[in-house]
Amino acid sequence: MSDPNDNPARSRRRRQRRSYALLILAAGMLAFGVAAGALYYVLRPTTLRIAVGPAGSEDQKLVQLMAQTFAREGSSVRLSLVTTEGAAESIALFTAGKADLAVARGDLNLPENAESVAILRKNVVVLWAPSGLPAKGSKKQPTPKIKSLDELAGHRVGVIGRTQANVTLLRNVLKESGINPDKVTISQFATDKIGEMARDQTIDAFMAVGPLKSKITVDAIALTAAARGEPKFLPVDVADAIAKKNPIYESEEIPASIFGSSPQRPEDKVDTVAVNHLIIAPKSLSDTAVAAFARQLFTNRQQLARELPTASQIEKPDTDKDAALPAHAGAAAYIDGNERTFLEKYTDYIWFVVLLVSGLGSAGAWFRHYWNRDEREVYVGHRDELLDLISRVRRAETPEELAEMQNTADGILRHALDCYDDGAVEDGDLSVIGLALEQFHHAVADRRTVLSAGGTGTPRMRASQA
Repeated sequence: MSDPNDNPARSRRRRQRRSYALLILAAGMLAFGVAAGALYYVLRPTTLRIAVGPAGSEDQKLVQLMAQTFAREGSSVRLSLVTTEGAAESIALFTAGKADLAVARGDLNLPENAESVAILRKNVVVLWAPSGLPAKGSKKQPTPKIKSLDELAGHRVGVIGRTQANVTLLRNVLKESGINPDKVTISQFATDKIGEMARDQTIDAFMAVGPLKSKITVDAIALTAAARGEPKFLPVDVADAIAKKNPIYESEEIPASIFGSSPQRPEDKVDTVAVNHLIIAPKSLSDTAVAAFARQLFTNRQQLARELPTASQIEKPDTDKDAALPAHAGAAAYIDGNERTFLEKYTDYIWFVVLLVSGLGSAGAWFRHYWNRDEREVYVGHRDELLDLISRVRRAETPEELAEMQNTADGILRHALDCYDDGAVEDGDLSVIGLALEQFHHAVADRRTVLSAGGTGTPRMRASQA
């Protein structure tokens, strides 16, 4: 049996204890790092790239204001603007996966995976024909040559905006109205060429597509009225039929006096069609990110409108599954009030972490037991040696022998306490050592008494005092 007072053995135990402490510290730091990393991953802001254009447009200004507002308020979703030349390029970047969101009209060639997140505005079709200027000195307003869409055949229509979508929309309206689109000449004018369009005497009617309060539409009507006479607004009587055949379009009404009150423009409400201008997201985009973006957008809508009035037109998309362009699942969850809470989202992960920690604790306990297996074997040997010392005490012949055995017992106790500190023995094991030491000291005391009296009898065995 090794000497429990051996200094190299104690040094080895100290080194083992330090190694074990360092291992526990490293494991704790690793666990803290993993937890901190997971928390950062869950709580870090999500940045979504949004394609919008052209530069300087109302769309670009609105999205830029959104990005600034979200960043200023420390929102969980941030926007990174990707400025494009227009909706067509924005859709191309969106399709190529170079943008997470895009601003586009609903009647453009959207990819199959596109879903709506928000309606920025409704683009309304406004058709009108000039009445002509009254003769000099006459107050009588001339009668317009074109009073309805049926009379557009054989005439020329000036369309504001260079996008092909406007031309396609006009051709659809003409076709559903029973007019051969090929019999109507269509000329497109850029938004900075409205004055030129208004003065062009070869144009018999005009078309604008935009918000009802669009400055472009209001200015175009005013310019054509000044150059060609008061406008005659042309109703789209088949608006309902168009909306039913192609759900991407909606039936809409132009309110009276929306473009002017003196004189009234129009004098009465006018039926027409509209198409939504949207923020779209791919179906694969995270529901959590889209729901957070939708929540931030609609929560801050009034604040955005105070800085940019066009933001007041922002609307929630149709969450009906049969919608022409369905709402993204994340946006629909927010709008319908079905958004999951933090616990609902991460319950499975939390339980996994709990089970993982429990498993790590069990593994740590086993590893600790395995680490201290040699030390426990030494403890068992010392315990047996202590019991053997009790028998040897009763045969001791001199006080010197008793003193030597007491030194050995002190060493055994010291080692037992070291093992307890290292976790190699439990409280019950330490109690066994305590009981054996108590019996040992009683035996030593009895044997000293016998030796002092010069007797050689066997000392009595004292009962344990618990």
